[in-house]
Amino acid sequence: MGGTGRECFHCKQWVEEGEAHDCWTTTEAALTKGLSEDLRDAWMRLRDTAADFGEQRIYASHNSIMFSRGACYFFVRPKKSFLEVCVFLPRAVKAPQVRRAEPSSKVKFANLIQIRHRDEVEAPVTDWLEEAYDFAGMSTVVDVGGGQGSLLEAVLTRHRLGGTKAERHLSAAFLLGMARAAILEHAPTDRPEAVSRRLVDTFLHGINGGRPRVSQRGAA
Repeated sequence: MGGTGRECFHCKQWVEEGEAHDCWTTTEAALTKGLSEDLRDAWMRLRDTAADFGEQRIYASHNSIMFSRGACYFFVRPKKSFLEVCVFLPRAVKAPQVRRAEPSSKVKFANLIQIRHRDEVEAPVTDWLEEAYDFAGMSTVVDVGGGQGSLLEAVLTRHRLGGTKAERHLSAAFLLGMARAAILEHAPTDRPEAVSRRLVDTFLHGINGGRPRVSQRGAA
């Protein structure tokens, strides 16, 4: 190919030197204009369902439409015969609707779903979307309430954590006890973030606060 220029890393188009090129800037309309009637109906139902969750940013980028609440919690990539939906959750979902799940970070999995009709935009798919929205951008959840641990137990259950029901109940009771201790021990000037941080450090590292213990091996 004559002349100087470069091949775009993303779209593989050859761009002559000095020529303006931006294959990432696009719109929802541009990405969905070629959809069939069934896929367009599915897309609108999917978008409306997500928008009802609450405040978020919905925008087009390259070949996908992103749904973000601080961090992207799912995106839609329109295809010729289906909508590829990628939902970011703290677990790999095992269900017929999920084509595959793969790690996307240290704490999240990308769960890939194919939608072909608006009737497929229903539970459990909508439940997974709402779950992803609820925990978008969050890495730690601390409950320091004065109840019986029902919120903690519900979080453990929803995210398939803690093993059996009895083990989840025990985990919730243990964390609730630590939360109450943190409330009693904190100073009036403490910020809530500092109390939560001490609680998490104690849970993860024990009462020494993560400080390494001096080994007694070889001591006289």
